[in-house]
Amino acid sequence: MNEKNEWDDHTQTIVTSRLKTNEGFQFFTSAEAEMVGRISSLLVNDETPDVLQFVVAHIDQTLHQSPGESQRKPGVPAASALVRTGLQAIEQGAQSVYGSSYMNLDIAEQKRYLQHISESIAEPQKVWTTVPQQELFKKIQNLTVEAYCSHPKIWSEIGYAGPAYPRGYVRTQLGQLDPWEAQPEQ
Repeated sequence: MNEKNEWDDHTQTIVTSRLKTNEGFQFFTSAEAEMVGRISSLLVNDETPDVLQFVVAHIDQTLHQSPGESQRKPGVPAASALVRTGLQAIEQGAQSVYGSSYMNLDIAEQKRYLQHISESIAEPQKVWTTVPQQELFKKIQNLTVEAYCSHPKIWSEIGYAGPAYPRGYVRTQLGQLDPWEAQPEQ
């Protein structure tokens, strides 16, 4: 954010909006948002509240007003239906397998159940008859990583100084950095 004065107004608006608190959800219920936040936290191994709040808000907005999905495998529901029915299946599966809500499971059990979903082996199968497990996992993972990696706090952690627009990059050769980019630690 130290470089925000170098950005044009439009870029400043987009990037600074990612730092604002979410006022509510348009697609998710509060219980769904909480579950997506937990799953996203496990996927990126980060519990930073403001970043996770942005991730959930971004996923919520994407599912609410998606212009389309480009390509989808035959038999895979649209993203909004896939995620909503998938979250219900996760809850029902956790109740059946562990006798507890997914949100009440310990971290190891939550991770294990997500791992099983990613491998399409989550039980009980009757819960998953209409939800393709691996596709659900990929969709939530992709939405999470997309949002997570677009948060300015994460940019700072990985050494990305933000958009170079409109000034552009001057040094484009491998190993060269512009003066305003994060410098490697010596």
